Amino acid sequence: MSVRFLSPDLYPKLVTTLREGYSAAALGRDVLAGIVVGIVALPLAIAFAVASGVRPEQGLYTAIIAGFLISALGGSRVQIGGPTGAFVVIVAGIVGEFGYEGLAVATFMAGCLLIVMALARLGDVIRFIPYPVTVGFTSGIALIIAAGQGRDALGLDIETVPAEFAQELLVYGQHLASTNGWAVAVAAMTIATIQVWPRVSTKVPGPLVALLATTALVQFAGIGVETIGSRFGSVPTDLPSFRPLHIDWTLVPELVSPAISIALLGAIESLLSAVVADGLIGGRHRSNAELLGQGVANIVSPLFGGIPATGAIARTATNVKNGGRTPVAGIVHSLTLVIILVVAGSWASLIPMATLAGILLIVAYNMSEWRAFARLLRGPRSDVLVLVATFALTVLVDLAVAIQVGVVLAALLFMRRMAEVTEVNVARDMMNYEGGGEDAGAGEGEPPMFTDELPADVDVFEINGSFCFGAARKFTETLLASRTAPRVVILKMRNVLAIDATGLHALEGVAARLQSRGAVLLLSGVRAQALAAMQRSGTLDLIGRDAVVRTFGEALSRARSIVDDDARGGPS
Repeated sequence: MSVRFLSPDLYPKLVTTLREGYSAAALGRDVLAGIVVGIVALPLAIAFAVASGVRPEQGLYTAIIAGFLISALGGSRVQIGGPTGAFVVIVAGIVGEFGYEGLAVATFMAGCLLIVMALARLGDVIRFIPYPVTVGFTSGIALIIAAGQGRDALGLDIETVPAEFAQELLVYGQHLASTNGWAVAVAAMTIATIQVWPRVSTKVPGPLVALLATTALVQFAGIGVETIGSRFGSVPTDLPSFRPLHIDWTLVPELVSPAISIALLGAIESLLSAVVADGLIGGRHRSNAELLGQGVANIVSPLFGGIPATGAIARTATNVKNGGRTPVAGIVHSLTLVIILVVAGSWASLIPMATLAGILLIVAYNMSEWRAFARLLRGPRSDVLVLVATFALTVLVDLAVAIQVGVVLAALLFMRRMAEVTEVNVARDMMNYEGGGEDAGAGEGEPPMFTDELPADVDVFEINGSFCFGAARKFTETLLASRTAPRVVILKMRNVLAIDATGLHALEGVAARLQSRGAVLLLSGVRAQALAAMQRSGTLDLIGRDAVVRTFGEALSRARSIVDDDARGGPS
C-alpha cells in the first residue's frame, strides 16, 4: 500500500528519512550500528525464547521478522524491535495453558488490536498510562524472570517448574540438594563477565562475550552442565518458513484477555522505548505509526513461528550509541541475525543453559527499577496502592490481570482526585464576591460586588475545575443542601474547562428540579468546550437556550429583573 493513502501521523519514519535524503556516510553508520545490535540481540533473543517456554530459534525468528517490520513500518527512527523480557511472563503463561498454537493466535489477535489502536489514534493516550502501573508490572515481571532462572542457574534436577511464583520457590527448596556447582559457577561467570566487560571494551557487547567464553569453557573442559542441545535438540539453520495459523475457535474467547494484555504491554513498551530514543537523538517519533508497525509485526511474526515482539529499550539505546540514526540500522540488525542463523545457528545448541540464566538475571535486575519502586513507596497513598496492587497481581496472580486492574484502579483514583480538586462554591458563603472586569459585564472600574448586593431570592454557585463524574455529584449535593428556596439560581461556569456526560446529566437534573419548584437556572461564562457538548447532547434545548448568558453581570441583571417582576406581580 502506498503511504499516500495513510494520514501523516501513520507514515513510517523510514519513508520520511529516505525522502529527506540518505547519504553514503549515513548508510555506513547505520550498517555498523545494525551489525553491533544484531550481535547484541543474538543471546537475548535465544534467552527470551527459552524463558518463554518456546524453542531457541523462535526467538531468532521473532527478532528477524518482527525486528525488520518494526523498523520498516514503525514511527521511530532508531527503534529496534524483537522479543523482550517484558513478554516472558505472559508468553510462558499462554504457552503453558494453550500451547504454542494458542500463543500464535493470541499474538495475531494482539497485532490486530494494535492496528485498531493506531487507526483510532490511541498512541498518545497509551503514553498516559500512570507511572506506578508501569513500574509495578515491570518490577513484578523482573522478579518472576529472576525466579524463573533458579533451575538453570543452580543446575537443579527438576523436570517441570510450576508456573506459579510461590509454587516455584517451594519446588526449588525441595530440590536444593541436587544443586550443580558447575552450573552455579557458569552462571556466576556469565554475570561477572557482563558486569566487568564494559570496563574492557564498549565495542563488543558483554552478553556475547560471556556467551562465547562460557560455551567454549564448557565444551573444551568437558564440564557437565545442561545445554540448549541437551534440552531442545539441534537448532535449525534454515530461514523461518510460513506456517498458517491453526485456530481452535472454541479457545478464541479464552484468548481475548491474553491478546489484550499482549497488545497493551507491546504498546506501552514500544512507546516508552520510542520516548527514550527521542531523548537520545533529539527527535520525535510518531506514536500512531509506531503502533501500526508493531501491529503488523505481531500479525506476521506468528505466521513464521515467532512470538510477540515490541520495542526493546536496551537494544535501541545500543543502536543509538553506535551511530544508528535511521530505520535502516534496524533492518540491518535483522539481516545480521539472518546471516548468524544460517552460518552459525547449529552452534547455538552448545550454549549452556546456565549461561542463558545468567544473562536473564542481569536483564531482570536492569528492568526491575527497584530505585523507582522504592521512591514511589514514599509518594501519595493512592500511587502506592496502584504500585503495590499491580506488583502483587503480576507476581501472585497473572500479568494480564495486573495490567487491567492497575489501569482501572489508576483511572478510578484519578476520577476521585479530579472530584476532590473540583470546587463547588456557594456565593453567599463567601465574605465577598470578586466582581468587576470582564466577568462582571461592566466597565473595568466597577468595584467588587458584595454578597449583600445579591437579591434575597437569588443564589449563586461557582464551579472551578472539570465538571465530570464525582464533581457532578458534588455540585448536585451542594445545591440540594442549600436551605433557601431561591427564585433564580446562577451557575458560574467560566472556570469549567471540560464537561462530560455525567456533568451534562447533572445539569439537566438540576434544571428539572428547579423548574418543578418554579425557579430559573442561569448559566454564565460557559466556555466553548462545555457549550459545544451541551449543544451536541441536547442539554441546551432541555434547559433552554436563553438560560446561557455571556457574563455573570448579565446573569445578575436578568435575575434581578425576574425577582422584581415577581414582586410587582408579573412581567411589566
